[in-house]
Amino acid sequence: MKKTLLIFFLFMLAIPSGFAQLRTYSFEEVEQLSLENPKPIVVFVHTNWCKYCKMMENTTFKNKELINELNTNFYFVLFDAESKNDIIFNKHTFKFKPTGQNTGIHELATALATVENQVVYPTLTILDPNYSILFQKQSFLKAKDLLSILEKIKEFPIFEKNSSK
Repeated sequence: MKKTLLIFFLFMLAIPSGFAQLRTYSFEEVEQLSLENPKPIVVFVHTNWCKYCKMMENTTFKNKELINELNTNFYFVLFDAESKNDIIFNKHTFKFKPTGQNTGIHELATALATVENQVVYPTLTILDPNYSILFQKQSFLKAKDLLSILEKIKEFPIFEKNSSK
């Protein structure tokens, strides 16, 4: 019995307390939520086959400080650039565009992840509440680097009214 209790106690110590969960939204949800509570929108454009995208998902977006920042001050959209679902966003319907057999890119990914006429994964795009692009970065980002970017975004004048809440 003592051995069982000891094992249970050690197991409980091994589990990290306070699982921080990153809230993700669809583009449709962001539009609806923004009507009442406008916030910047962080879009992580990725694919299932991109190893750097997976690394960001498994490291950067698991950082508790970053999760807290994104959950509190931003809307976060995790967007698969090869999604085949139509997406209605900002009064426009975006569709998947095939580029070959079993390949293609979503029009919304092209709109959000194109920098210098090129789409690269991962791309992090930050939109203002009017859906204008404020920032784009096409590369792997560590949590501390992304936190720094988010802090700078919060200094933009268009967000001053939100910071007084």
